[in-house]
Amino acid sequence: MYDLIIKNVRIIDGTSAPWYRGWVAVQDGTIVRVDTAAPPTQAAREFVDGNDCCLAPGFIDIHSHSDTTLPEYPLAESRILQGITTEIGGDCGLSVAPVSPDPAKKKQLRDYVGDLDYTWESVGGYLDFLASRGTSVNFGTAVGHGTIRLAVMGFEARKAVPAELDAMGRLLRESLRDGAFCLSSGLIYPPGCYADTEELTALCRELLPYGAFYETHMRDEGEGVVEALQEALTVSRQSGAPLQVAHHKVIRKSVWQVHCKTTIALIDQARRQGMDVKVDQYPYSASATTLDSNAPLWAFEGGVDGLLARLQDPETRARINAEANASHVGRWGDIFVSHAATEKNQWTVGKSILEIARCRGVDPADACFDLVLEERCRVGEINYGMCEEDIAYIMRQPYTMIGSDGNAASLDYPGQPHPRWYGTFPRVIARYCREKGLFPLETAIFKMTGLPASRLGLPDRGLIKPGFRADLVLFDYDTIEDTPTYQSPKQPCRGIRRVYVNGVLTALDGVHTGAKSGQILRKGQ
Repeated sequence: MYDLIIKNVRIIDGTSAPWYRGWVAVQDGTIVRVDTAAPPTQAAREFVDGNDCCLAPGFIDIHSHSDTTLPEYPLAESRILQGITTEIGGDCGLSVAPVSPDPAKKKQLRDYVGDLDYTWESVGGYLDFLASRGTSVNFGTAVGHGTIRLAVMGFEARKAVPAELDAMGRLLRESLRDGAFCLSSGLIYPPGCYADTEELTALCRELLPYGAFYETHMRDEGEGVVEALQEALTVSRQSGAPLQVAHHKVIRKSVWQVHCKTTIALIDQARRQGMDVKVDQYPYSASATTLDSNAPLWAFEGGVDGLLARLQDPETRARINAEANASHVGRWGDIFVSHAATEKNQWTVGKSILEIARCRGVDPADACFDLVLEERCRVGEINYGMCEEDIAYIMRQPYTMIGSDGNAASLDYPGQPHPRWYGTFPRVIARYCREKGLFPLETAIFKMTGLPASRLGLPDRGLIKPGFRADLVLFDYDTIEDTPTYQSPKQPCRGIRRVYVNGVLTALDGVHTGAKSGQILRKGQ
């Protein structure tokens, strides 16, 4: 007697093979039978008629920041209601572990990465903490290079000495033994931006015995994106570590439809030479980050407190404003506030920096950094900077998988976050597969399931096969739609009928069931 049979479905198994009609049986959270003949009657405790909808493996989000929000939002509605059943957090170099026992460094982590209690010190301790609370999604994590550097060096803008590099290596090895899937870097963010190629290469060599890979938010994603990719390839080539280029994009109008052709050509060349290089991407023309990222990197030495002190010093503030205005010619109008921590600045949410500057009667750089100062860096931005042609060109590459770069959140999460938090995966299916015809549906599902599962080394997720965990998404291909928008992002996606996590029904027609059947994933465990 099976626990569940889902019948009358178009099975898209996650391998990119053509779909076929059939049924799937689930027992104890595991797929135990996949068949095309008529299912046996009276053979399951529950039968679900799929009504000829598509049944796919649960979507795997290889790039998220949910490690900062899952403690508060364990139901992860933003994940579940778009079909995500597994996600990896800790990306862009900024994970919530390891944590230095030094109170000053712990404060720097809290100020810059996430305002959490940090009752843990290690990656393993954090994962144990999540397991004790329960989550709706399966969750694993990267370990952030920036977080490791912070734990050893704080926000010091200098080259690591050998003893510090050894200490970083020890923290990395401990994190990998605890089950971290990869080392992530965020080379546009402090303190990771202060590292050189030599430091990154030395740390990446530590990945090899653990079968882990190096994931990088490169040093530049605008006019210098080609040079930034060359640095990432150098680190991978010299260390031997597989390379994952995070949320690959080109974010400056001056190099649209040019630089992405070069970066893809460089990746293709590296792959022909035997290097393991892959890419993830979110399907939107706007990025999102914190508003303080518009400050020059030197201003962050000493962490958030150092930045805020410099913003209050008239002479230093003038220098920061001048550098920011010079690097943002024609761009302030494309940057919109997505979140402000305090009530007094809620009026800025959804407005561009230019609009805010006009309202306040100040220079755009002052409008930006006054907000950063008033909110103590707890202010987010959405930045419109990419073009559709580049998005499509990168997405159609066979080694490109999908990652939201979003967070676990509720439908009443404060502010106006990027819609990628809530709608990334249905958007790929609806816009780029169904409407634009960029690739077949089977290819789209492979980019969301089988390909990221292979990259992560997940032995029992990402495919609809006997012996695999019953993470499943039932959706209507004709009606699936990414209803979350920039103006109204906090919505369930249309057309997703059911979501199962480890065999447990977790969403039904856009409504979360309250189930927390997710598992904590540790690489190699």
